[in-house]
Amino acid sequence: MFVRMDGMVLLIRKLMGMGAGLINAPGGRVDPGETPEQGAVREAQEELHVTPIGVREAGVLAFQFMDGYSLRCHVYTASSYEGVPTETVEAIPLWIDEREMPYGQMWADDRLWYPLVLQGRKFSGRFLFDEGIMLGCELDVEPPPGGAKD
Repeated sequence: MFVRMDGMVLLIRKLMGMGAGLINAPGGRVDPGETPEQGAVREAQEELHVTPIGVREAGVLAFQFMDGYSLRCHVYTASSYEGVPTETVEAIPLWIDEREMPYGQMWADDRLWYPLVLQGRKFSGRFLFDEGIMLGCELDVEPPPGGAKD
């Protein structure tokens, strides 16, 4: 869940679990009975004590890891939030200028699709990882509104 306001984005430094130590957006598993959007909102509430407002789907990402683990991620943005971003046992909140994204401290795939979030372009992607190393990727992007396909 990328909360974006005035050229800034609310990210986290993940403190535990997969990707611990990296900068990422809040997110996680979808609980039984939840939609992916409901899960993304709940995860932001749990990890940062904020409730995203104005939520929109930005894309869908599929990850395959060489050890057999796989996951599907739904990417959402929000235009506002309620609450106060608060450090929890899971995450430290970070407001980042979107022109200065710390890609060197993020998952390798983020630099490929996050610029599409900034452009408001919908996308889907497939990525192959071996531990933290990206081995391959495919990215499909919807054409911009009123524009030609890339």
